Amino acid sequence: MRIRMRSLIGALVGAFCVAGPALAETPAAIVEDLQGKIDGVEFMDYVAPGKIIKLGPKTSITLSYLKSCLRETISEGVVLVGTEQSTVQLGDVQRAKVPCDTKAAQLSEREANQSAATTFRTMRSDAKGAPSKLPTIYGVAPLVQAKSGSTLVIERTDGKEPTISVPLKNDVMIRGKFYDFAKAGKSLTPGGSYLAILGAKRYAFQVDASATASPTPVIGRLLRLE
Repeated sequence: MRIRMRSLIGALVGAFCVAGPALAETPAAIVEDLQGKIDGVEFMDYVAPGKIIKLGPKTSITLSYLKSCLRETISEGVVLVGTEQSTVQLGDVQRAKVPCDTKAAQLSEREANQSAATTFRTMRSDAKGAPSKLPTIYGVAPLVQAKSGSTLVIERTDGKEPTISVPLKNDVMIRGKFYDFAKAGKSLTPGGSYLAILGAKRYAFQVDASATASPTPVIGRLLRLE
């Protein structure tokens, strides 16, 4: 079995090198859940294309892909992380497309500044109109990636709502880099547009009008602010 496993790993690595030798170490997916002991990955880790994950008996992993919005639950076998989905050998994989906005999951500072400017231009031209083309989350409780030690401020930009101010201390952060509004019992309003403030940085986004408080996959409510 070990020889066969090593052969499969070698074949997967070879296939990856042929298919994408120039792929960068840009994260492709986030580890949303782990069941059992799995070497080399932890809960809420980002994984890049080419990463090989070995799953033993009675172990499983859930990966959410940032670009394709695919959510995979993989049980046992060997997993090769791709750019939009995984290649799985000797295991079982269940895939589902989930509501997500790649602009929210991969929001750069430049894009954030542009989206913030779009918000304010729209508000000036039509106070009653909803901002368009903003990064969108599909749950009322965002999962925010930001540095611990800073202060996160969330302001409503298209209506009146109390400002949320959260000191991002280590004891409230997941893995020292994620703040989960759901875990903290905080939520935003479906259909609302918001500005997230981290120091001098501004990030505009909106909550989908159909968002609910029910459990939502990580990729659908992820805001990568750092």
